[in-house]
Amino acid sequence: KPFFPWLCSGMTAAPVVLCCWEGFEAVKVVRAMAGTTNARNAAPGTIRGDYALSSQENVVHTSDSVENAKEELDRFFSPEDYCDYPSPLNQFLYAPDEK
Repeated sequence: KPFFPWLCSGMTAAPVVLCCWEGFEAVKVVRAMAGTTNARNAAPGTIRGDYALSSQENVVHTSDSVENAKEELDRFFSPEDYCDYPSPLNQFLYAPDEK
């Protein structure tokens, strides 16, 4: 696609922080925290609303589905990068039927 060289240049211009989040409706929750893709329309208190101004350079990427998240995570992480752990916070974050 025509924008690909520009995209690659932007994504490799500076260090990044990669995160893999899990939880009940994690994709929906993280996308809400990030704010709308066009940062000029993003609500204050969201990552884009507080730290971005562009519709294209929008500070943060979030997967739009569980399927895409799996594909995107495979680009950056290998299976041994993940660990299974009991989170002591889950009892405070989720109701019993949300776990």
